[in-house]
Amino acid sequence: MVRVRERGASLLRTPLLNKGAAFTAAERDSLQLRGLLPARVVSMRHQLKQELQRMRCKPSDLEKYIGLMALQDRNETLYHRLVLENLEEVAPIIYTPTVGEACSDFSLVRRRPRGVWITPEDRHHIPGILRRAGPGQVKLIVATDNERILGLGDQGAGGIGIPIGKLALYTAGAGLRPEHTLAVSLDVGTDNQKLLRDPLYAGRRHPRLRGRAYDQFIEAFVEAVIEVYPGALLQWEDFKQHNAIRVLDRYRHRLPSFNDDIQGTAAVVLAGILSGLRGSRQPLAKQRVVLLGAGAAGLGIANLIRLAMVDEGMPEEEAGRAVVLLDSQGLLYDGREALDDDKRPYALDRVGLERYGIEPGRGSVELERVVDAVKPGVLVGTSGTPGTFGEAVIRSMARGSRRPLVLPLSNPTSQSEAIPADVIAWTDGRALVATGSPFDPVVHRGRRRIIAQANNVFIFPGVGLGTIVAGATEVSDRMFLVAARRLAHCVSAQRLGRGGLFPPISSLRAVSREVAVAVVKEVRNSSPGHRIDDRAIAREVDEAMWLPEYARYEPAPVPTPPVGGPADAER
Repeated sequence: MVRVRERGASLLRTPLLNKGAAFTAAERDSLQLRGLLPARVVSMRHQLKQELQRMRCKPSDLEKYIGLMALQDRNETLYHRLVLENLEEVAPIIYTPTVGEACSDFSLVRRRPRGVWITPEDRHHIPGILRRAGPGQVKLIVATDNERILGLGDQGAGGIGIPIGKLALYTAGAGLRPEHTLAVSLDVGTDNQKLLRDPLYAGRRHPRLRGRAYDQFIEAFVEAVIEVYPGALLQWEDFKQHNAIRVLDRYRHRLPSFNDDIQGTAAVVLAGILSGLRGSRQPLAKQRVVLLGAGAAGLGIANLIRLAMVDEGMPEEEAGRAVVLLDSQGLLYDGREALDDDKRPYALDRVGLERYGIEPGRGSVELERVVDAVKPGVLVGTSGTPGTFGEAVIRSMARGSRRPLVLPLSNPTSQSEAIPADVIAWTDGRALVATGSPFDPVVHRGRRRIIAQANNVFIFPGVGLGTIVAGATEVSDRMFLVAARRLAHCVSAQRLGRGGLFPPISSLRAVSREVAVAVVKEVRNSSPGHRIDDRAIAREVDEAMWLPEYARYEPAPVPTPPVGGPADAER
């Protein structure tokens, strides 16, 4: 039984409390709702069926997105239950790929404000903004500066659609209560000229803040988070490469925080690789990996794969040579001119060049040549350039690997480095493929092959929940390593046999629970936090996971106004 202070129309306008037509007759009488709702009392199950019918008759995925946001604005419990029970259908609408379209058209599709927008002009007022957004109860913040929204780039204030979508998946997967979460757009302006010319654009109409002023603004935001929500987990989202890496490195030891594009992506990719190797019974330390794309995601993937190899007993120098990276200028190697500082630790050394028989010379070393030389068992793409895993590259890989793992991860679908059906055909059906965007199953020689999505949603909800339950003061790379290993073991042998490197998204809540338990154990074993006994960890994780269902309400007592107050004056 929950006591509520709201009455009548005010209660119906409170999304976290509103139950719509599911208010019982007794609740309607006691909470002054009689006559404000149609006479029929219905169940949540009836409401879910009705909302699904409404959604499915919309003419486009963007219209479905708008309809679901409208449901969230009027009845949050029903919205989160609908997402939880229909993840396969709904996740691509509330998150990638449809959310990208919603971010681009934000000024047209926005309805009720959700989350907060903080600008440089607010720098000295950020604590007050945060307090008004969620007084004293926020445990998780997802914040973006909007510069690298999916594969779309700078989307200005509309980028807040990404944190909103991520938080909905946190609630579906990890059971975090929506009132304990906050979406933040750090609106530092935009360099997107289309937005700046748009008279309907709702964000800050200035070029992007850069340099020292940008750093001071981010510092003010972090200080405010520490002040207002001490211990809250902060997830950085969709920052461009150099800012993403700098901001993560600067703050990861000051408050529990991580960057999902760097660490979450790395963990889900490592999990996919480990899943694929389960079928062939090969150890990770025996693999060679080629990564096309050396942005924040690519560097994060390389870092975590190296960590996993070293953890299996491989010397650190050998792990560095086993993971080979290319960017838009070709192979990263020692001595290459104009190599960014972020990329230098991932450059192939002279020993590696000699081992693979690569002589860079004056020109760049392109992907096909690298694949021919390295003979990788794993090929990963985060380049944002479609079609770069062409037939020659894939056939070369297939000649050097009995069971090649190919992960073209760039979003949206139009940016994918390869089409799964092509990869399977070019490898005579031997390749295992996972993609960044959803693809339909592939039928090859009469056999139906699953193309699983390497979706960060399999990682970040469980890591976030585990961090919160453990009371972790820092989110370490080892927490993502154990998360990846746990995720890999959540893939059934039957699904692996059909080519699926990841579980079905319908199992997200069970997967998130497993990941959270693994993360809590890692925190308990290696860093300060709650000292939870093994037998109690699963119970504490379960208790922290909210199931969206209606509570029974009764009216809370209305405080008696003090003598001499307004009510006394009326008498």
